[in-house]
Amino acid sequence: MPMPSAAMWLDGLVSRSGGKRINFIVALRAALGSALRPRTARRVARAIPQAGTRTPHVTLVGAGPGDPDLLTVAAARAISQAEVILYDHLVGPGILALAQPGAELICVGKRSGKHSHPQEAINALIEAQARSGRRTVRLKGGDPMIFGRAGEEIEHLERVGISVSVIPGITAALGCASSAGLSLTKRGVSRAVTFVTAHAREGDATEPDWARLADPKGTLAIYMGREAARRVGRGLTAGGLSPDTPVLAVENGCRPDERHYRTTLGVMAEQGVAAGDGPTLLLIGWALENRPADAGDAFSAGGHVGQGLGHD
Repeated sequence: MPMPSAAMWLDGLVSRSGGKRINFIVALRAALGSALRPRTARRVARAIPQAGTRTPHVTLVGAGPGDPDLLTVAAARAISQAEVILYDHLVGPGILALAQPGAELICVGKRSGKHSHPQEAINALIEAQARSGRRTVRLKGGDPMIFGRAGEEIEHLERVGISVSVIPGITAALGCASSAGLSLTKRGVSRAVTFVTAHAREGDATEPDWARLADPKGTLAIYMGREAARRVGRGLTAGGLSPDTPVLAVENGCRPDERHYRTTLGVMAEQGVAAGDGPTLLLIGWALENRPADAGDAFSAGGHVGQGLGHD
């Protein structure tokens, strides 16, 4: 039987909804069983063992930057099939709503400056849930392999004999840049993108190599950057980056309450960024220079990437 085209499949979804506007991700969840290519279905099925299996297994899933519409097909399928989901604070309610009724949802997230579970305790809890025989998903915001401590969890699980499969997600820097309508690279302006975390491990006072990072021909994405904004600004200017270098701080990226804060590196070194309490990503570089329509805007509101595509 030939595989239906994407257009035929979407037309079918609309007709089955009676012509009403439906949320794409809900429709996707309902249609996953019949819409996946056979090869993809087999690959995802191998990553998510059948219920009742006696072989402990964990599926490590990237939840993307916040908007449920930005989940991969494989991630949506894994979440909807899981019997227990251990999730981080950055995973929003819209994504958790895709879990099947009766699935156990366990928050194990770490939050800067707030009480959180030690990594050793998280490792032990994931192991215990996997050994219960239930379909276990470890759900992380963004991409689990970018500043998500995925390596530590994988090493622990493999050391105790539990297999792990990984479903990647869109990392925050890419989601925030797309939501702001900006490219992180630009011909003749920015030829490289560097991901940096501003959050150091407890007890680690080592500073990044600011001189190496201060490349005027590149773009920096500083994760968890709000509280460290002054330190980042001072380090990069001392490393040789111009104080006039544009900075875009994105708070609550790819969510309905997304906010953008524009400043320059020199001002940030003195004043930080005026973001609220939400997770904030700093984008730094000349590729982020204001377009004519944005000139003079110190603040602008963002939101779901899907809003620009006609999604809910």
